[in-house]
Amino acid sequence: MLALPPSRKPWNRPLVAGAILAACLLAGPGATGSAQAQPRTATARIDRVETAVATLQDVRVRLHWVPGASSGQLLLDAGRVDAVDLGYHYRNLRWSCPLRRLQADRWQCDGELRSGGGPAFRLAVDLGSEHTRAQLARGAARIDLRRDAATPELTSIDLTRVPLAWAQALLAQAWPDGQLQGGRLDGGLRIRAPDNAPLQVEGGLDVADAALDTPDASVAAQGIDGHFDIGFRTGGGNSSFDVSGRLRGGEFLAGNTYVALPESPVTLEVEGESAGEGWRLPRFAWRDGDVLVATGSAGIGPGASLQSLQVDLRSEDVAPLRDRYLSGWLGLAGLADMEMSGALEASLHVADGALQSADALLHDIDLVDAKGRFRFDDLAGHPRLSAGAVVTSDLRWGGGQVYGLDFEAASLPLASGNGELHLREAVAFDAFGGSIRFDGLEFRPPRAGAPMRLEFSLGLDRLDIGMIAKALDLPEFTGELSGDIPSARYEDGRLVFDGGLGMQLFGGTVEVSQLALERPFGVAPSLSADLVLDDIDMYSLTGVFDFGSISGKLDGRVDGLRLVDWTATAFDAELHTDRAAARRDGVRQRISQRAVQNISSVGDASFVNSLQGRLLAFFDDFGYREIGISCELRNTVCLMGGLDVAPPASPGSGPGFTIVRGAGIPNLSVVGYNRLVDWPVLLERVAEIGKGNIKPVVQ
Repeated sequence: MLALPPSRKPWNRPLVAGAILAACLLAGPGATGSAQAQPRTATARIDRVETAVATLQDVRVRLHWVPGASSGQLLLDAGRVDAVDLGYHYRNLRWSCPLRRLQADRWQCDGELRSGGGPAFRLAVDLGSEHTRAQLARGAARIDLRRDAATPELTSIDLTRVPLAWAQALLAQAWPDGQLQGGRLDGGLRIRAPDNAPLQVEGGLDVADAALDTPDASVAAQGIDGHFDIGFRTGGGNSSFDVSGRLRGGEFLAGNTYVALPESPVTLEVEGESAGEGWRLPRFAWRDGDVLVATGSAGIGPGASLQSLQVDLRSEDVAPLRDRYLSGWLGLAGLADMEMSGALEASLHVADGALQSADALLHDIDLVDAKGRFRFDDLAGHPRLSAGAVVTSDLRWGGGQVYGLDFEAASLPLASGNGELHLREAVAFDAFGGSIRFDGLEFRPPRAGAPMRLEFSLGLDRLDIGMIAKALDLPEFTGELSGDIPSARYEDGRLVFDGGLGMQLFGGTVEVSQLALERPFGVAPSLSADLVLDDIDMYSLTGVFDFGSISGKLDGRVDGLRLVDWTATAFDAELHTDRAAARRDGVRQRISQRAVQNISSVGDASFVNSLQGRLLAFFDDFGYREIGISCELRNTVCLMGGLDVAPPASPGSGPGFTIVRGAGIPNLSVVGYNRLVDWPVLLERVAEIGKGNIKPVVQ
């Protein structure tokens, strides 16, 4: 076995090739191993070659030399080449080149290098007593190595249009999941390896169009351009580094954080030192003009886990933050188009992997949802979060809107301790023609695998339903909305209300319970609730919808209501007139001919048990005893029902259901026969009625 003496690790790929050539030359006369000399051909077999860069096994060297010639043909085969520290492993490596002796102590060899069935490289080596030169190339990509006898501790490496993919194995040593997908490197490195002193690597690198990703797509980058000045030192079991550079253009994704780098340069500075199985970053800085400046320190544990962090943030113009840094998180909340303005300062402290404190100083920040769902004006204050002792703070706004409805200025007095933020006292402010009162509010950020959680208790007092209806482009409802929500929770994108809401509407009440809202500002928001209607004045109700007039009181329920993207997808509804209330209040129960016609048009109903159709034109309205209709909506189909089962319209047809049971003279009843009604078609018919496009027709 032949063992080369160890030396400092240069941490680069071309020296692997240099070690191969060194093994080849040492395998000449005088090398340990089996060798058989022939007049024109010399061969050698070396079991193992060890260098600081790589270990070669099963090395076979063949040199064909014509006596008197200035060059010969060198062929080197290595069964295995392992550069463990660099992450490179080759099998069946072969290098063939014409070996030339230029001087007594200087040799050159330039030829094809190939590993197994992989692509071919060109390896050129120039060895002499005064210097060592090596070049590894493929196409336009080159790695040049220089080393001079006068400065044996210094090795220089120049990179020209080197594909980043060549560094894949080296990257895998530090980040096994990272997969380089594109880009190239240019620049130079200087490796200094003095005796009894740490190894040092210094230089500058230009990165162009870099791209990478991970198998689970949790991290990805593309189009990254930049320049980096780097320094690396290692020895005695300790390592340290410093990086300063400029990034320009490109984008990267890390979890839910998406960053789109601007064309203007972003400067980056990082200092690091090894700490057990992790790294300590005594200083880092990120400077993106007036948009974002972040400075601080951090500790990285095994598996790239964040163990500690102290960071100070400043933005003198928050408007570009959305597109450059926040779009990933805002998109999860359905706020990707939210517009921002103003300025802020913030700080964050993490210790032992847990958030210890956070605070923000807000300067006249405006938040405007591009879809018109909300707006906050002049957000200000100094909200603070503490995992330890209690601290007090405040949050203020100058006004705003929710779905076009104005609300007034308010100030929230806050306190924080034990990692939670809560109201110090109840807060009320004018909104929607009435007032809204927060009796309690508690915010808990994500921690220990648990998601963010927001809890609050709310009181609504005499909100103007007419104002709300107008803002939401609904019919001109009138009434007031009041109620108490003793507890509401927002977690994992779902807002759940305990308690209920009571609305005074059209002289009656609507009670809402089991109210829950999913993805309120996200994709396809979903609402679920149960409703109970009591003593709704039908004359006022039908007047708003231009349905034709019906007098009387309406009761009913809507169970299991579910709206997806504000469109009903499921419910079990039953509505009927309240005869007892009509008698008690002395309300006449009458229905106009137009209302009869509209009911018939919507429900595919017919007139039965009445006077002859041609006589109906002589009456403007009719007395009725009861009205009742039900619908069970599933899969866009409504299963219709009424007061009771009605006889078939004709022999052999199915039974119907009574919608209106008449009273007095003329006695008119309306019966439906189509029990399965397409829900979208039903909505279209209702819309046509609202537009006045369906006219009464006497049958």
